[in-house]
Amino acid sequence: PPLDADEPDKVARAVSEWGLDYVVLTSVDRDDLEDQGSEHFRRVVQELKRVTTDRGNTLIVEALTPDFQGDRELIANVATSGLDVFAHNVETVERLTPRVRDRRAGYRQTMDVLEHAKAANPGVLTKTSIMLGLGETDDEVRTTMEDLRARDVDVVTFGQYLQPTRRHLHVKEYVTPEKFEEWRVVAEEEMGFRYCASGPLVRSSYKAGEFFMRNMVRERERSAREGVAA
Repeated sequence: PPLDADEPDKVARAVSEWGLDYVVLTSVDRDDLEDQGSEHFRRVVQELKRVTTDRGNTLIVEALTPDFQGDRELIANVATSGLDVFAHNVETVERLTPRVRDRRAGYRQTMDVLEHAKAANPGVLTKTSIMLGLGETDDEVRTTMEDLRARDVDVVTFGQYLQPTRRHLHVKEYVTPEKFEEWRVVAEEEMGFRYCASGPLVRSSYKAGEFFMRNMVRERERSAREGVAA
C-alpha cells in the first residue's frame, strides 16, 4: 500500500496529546519502495521532535528499523534524523540465522547496519536484541556479543524464544532466570555494554529499560552541551 503522507503529523499529534516521553517506532519491511521507507521514518521522527518541543515537552524516540538491504545512505538517513536510539535486531547467533530469520536477512548485514548507524551519528545509542532457546551455544552467544561490541553497540537485550505457531521453529531450551542474569552480568560487566535487559519475557522494546535509556540520552545531551561550552 502507498505511504500515508499525513502519517508523520498524525503520529506526532497523537503522541503529544497522550503525553508520552518515550516512543518506539517500527515498521514492516518496505522493499517495494525505492528508499525502503527510510525517508518516511525520518519525517516521522522529525515531526515528533518538532511537535513535542513546540509544546514544551521532552520526547525520546527509538526507531526499530528494517535492514534497508544494507544501503548505507538509507541507514544514515534514519540515524541522523534526530532520533535518540537506533535499534536493529540481530535475533540469533550467526549459525542459526539462515533458519531463524527471513532468508533476505543476514547476520553480517545486521552487524553492518548497526555499525553504519553509529558511524553516521556517533551520538546515537545503538541497540539490538537476541532470542535465546533456539539451540545456540554459550560460545556462540559470546561471539555474537563480541561482534556487537566491535561495532560499538550500546545496548543489548536477551529474551526467551517462544514458538508463536506450530509452523514456526520449536523451542530447543527454556533458559532459566539465573542464566539470563548471567548473560546480563557478562554483557554489562565483562563486555562493556552500557545497558542490558535480560529475562525470559524481555523483548527488544522493553519498558523496564526505558528509565535507564532516558538517563543515557540525557547524559549524552549534557555532555554535548558541556563540550560546546568548553
